[in-house]
Amino acid sequence: MKKSIKTVISVILCLCMVFGFSVASSAETADYKRIVSVFNDDPKTMIGISWYTQSDSPSEVKIYSSGKDVTSQVTLDKAAVTSFEGNYVHKVTVKGLTPGTKYDYKVGDGATWSDYYTFTTDDGDSSVDYISVGDPQASDLGGFQKAAHTVEKAFEYFPQADFYTVNGDFTNDNTNDQWSEYFEAFAPINSKTTLVPVTGNHDDPSNWFVNQFNLDTSESVETKDGVNYSFDYGNVHIAIVNTNDAFSMSQYQLNWLKNDLNSTNADWKIVQMHKSPYTLGKDGKWPDALYLEKTLAKVCDECDVDLVISGHDHMYLRTKPLTDNKVSDDGVTYVLGGTCGSKRYEIRTFSVDTFMQKEFIASNIIQKTGYGNEWNGENWDTKDTTKNVGGCFLTIHVDGGNLTLNAYIVSDETDEVNLVDTYTMTKTTGQNTATYTGENVHKKGYLYNWIVSFVGWIAYAVTEWLPKFFKVIPDIIKSYAKTGTF
Repeated sequence: MKKSIKTVISVILCLCMVFGFSVASSAETADYKRIVSVFNDDPKTMIGISWYTQSDSPSEVKIYSSGKDVTSQVTLDKAAVTSFEGNYVHKVTVKGLTPGTKYDYKVGDGATWSDYYTFTTDDGDSSVDYISVGDPQASDLGGFQKAAHTVEKAFEYFPQADFYTVNGDFTNDNTNDQWSEYFEAFAPINSKTTLVPVTGNHDDPSNWFVNQFNLDTSESVETKDGVNYSFDYGNVHIAIVNTNDAFSMSQYQLNWLKNDLNSTNADWKIVQMHKSPYTLGKDGKWPDALYLEKTLAKVCDECDVDLVISGHDHMYLRTKPLTDNKVSDDGVTYVLGGTCGSKRYEIRTFSVDTFMQKEFIASNIIQKTGYGNEWNGENWDTKDTTKNVGGCFLTIHVDGGNLTLNAYIVSDETDEVNLVDTYTMTKTTGQNTATYTGENVHKKGYLYNWIVSFVGWIAYAVTEWLPKFFKVIPDIIKSYAKTGTF
């Protein structure tokens, strides 16, 4: 019997050596950290892989399909290894992949290798599923593990997800230690799927964000404070915008977004970003995010965007469809996707009907302990501290002309997954035609557009925002005296 067991083990080890599979159990190894795959240009045929090492070494990647080494059948575009904050950043873009295929990969220096990670290319059909979360924003490993637990529960509940998005604020203080702790906590997730990262205000400046991920930056208006990019996945076009860019968004990036949205013939158009133009949280009183109602919302209206998903204010809120800042049956739906982490905000009631109209609200959940409030169409007195207090995740399911967004809370108390909101949109497919075919760059430079953006923002802040702010100062003082919140 012992001989038979030894024989079986020997055969398994031989197979591992032949096919290159690792028998290690951890997702990160001592030599290779922050391993992650992201979409880079075309999700059907390309993937961007990145990782960190503590010493300068070659960037090597092995690609496997159905257990076979297919590295020779693809192209590895290796970026120069760069030094950043005491580590070495490796980026390899894999090209020539087969659509609709699951791949395994490992990274290394050619002599030693990491454990195996997995990604799957887009098959291009009209069925798309993904998970979206906001703001892990932790300061220690325990906080990141709490946020990761929410995402793990999301994949358990929605295993068909093709990828997941994080809508900014990966860390709280944007330090090396916190980025390491994020990647350590999320390694079991990132080892099995593809991440779509969005820049948050806690993820900048000084090139931190762009050095964590191998994204397509060819059309990004800048990279120091974040990255804007886009891709088609199935019949969905997803544009990722950077709300750290010049008072939330420069005219340069708005021009890019307009051209980008008009350059796709995908049936569905989704914009994902960090700051939200429609919120009742603590950041909903400041002009940088509110100015997006004037700028980004206008572009979304003009380009027939279906859905905008954001983070930043750590509560869940869905608007009714809006056009020109008014409720409209065929308008754009804005979803503030809450937080998957433990840092949660309460309502600032002084913002109601001042900075955001109450009639815009379709659903609103406060995830914070001691609150758990739920908007019932009239007030926030409804409270369920068991169901509503916890980490939030969204699932987006597209099937041809139907899109369903569900919001869930993973209860802190029971660890149960609770559906807290559902919303479905329908449309006739095949009606969208690309109207922009040129190169998505502009004659005027970034500095010129930054100045134009600044002037517009100042005009808005002085003429529209400031009068509203002065009006609610007494209410702000009362709120601070009563609850200690501002």
